[in-house]
Amino acid sequence: MDALPAAMFAAGLASSIHCVGMCGGIVAAFDAGDRRVIPIRPAGAVDAHTRRIAFNAGRITTYAMAGAVASALGAAVFAAGFLPAQQAAGIATSVMLTLMGLYLLGFGRLLAPLEAIGAPLWRRLMPLAARLLPARTRGQAYAAGLLWGLLPCAMVYAALGVAAFAGSAARAALAMAAFGLGTLPLLLLAGGLAFRLRAWRSAAGALLLGFGVFSLAHAGALGDAIRHSILCL
Repeated sequence: MDALPAAMFAAGLASSIHCVGMCGGIVAAFDAGDRRVIPIRPAGAVDAHTRRIAFNAGRITTYAMAGAVASALGAAVFAAGFLPAQQAAGIATSVMLTLMGLYLLGFGRLLAPLEAIGAPLWRRLMPLAARLLPARTRGQAYAAGLLWGLLPCAMVYAALGVAAFAGSAARAALAMAAFGLGTLPLLLLAGGLAFRLRAWRSAAGALLLGFGVFSLAHAGALGDAIRHSILCL
């Protein structure tokens, strides 16, 4: 049984604490008609809920497609023979956990250069995203989710670093979909939890950081791999 989707789901669940604490207002505002944050005009609680799900489905779809693209970069690393596939995936996972832990602990500025990678694309997409507002239908909400899935986010980029070494486009897409699904439960409840989970961020950040550092510290074969494959020693 493939453990990668389960691991990515767990990472997404941990990351969603950050999403709810920092960005939960976006989801909570769906029913408030705020034109700044993908509003959904009130048309009954059930309909609003389905459109909220459609928005997140679009976001997760974008994550999955990005994972498939990232796998092509990982394939290039494998082809170059810099690191064995299994070792590269393990290191990428450790780095992802470390980055997520730092982010949740409040060291977001350290990851600002990472988020800056997607900023130029996002600036180009913002006018198109604005045309979809307000999201009156599930189709518009899904389309808006597709675009908002490209919002620069260090947590997503860290997950993509793992997906890049998933071994295939299908497995990478599945891994990122699992990550997105992990973020879904708390985001759907964001209206009531947006400010209650901030205290949990530090605990989750410390846990992820600990796992990441521990994994990196025990990657004893990394030095040998670099010497043999890159330095030819």
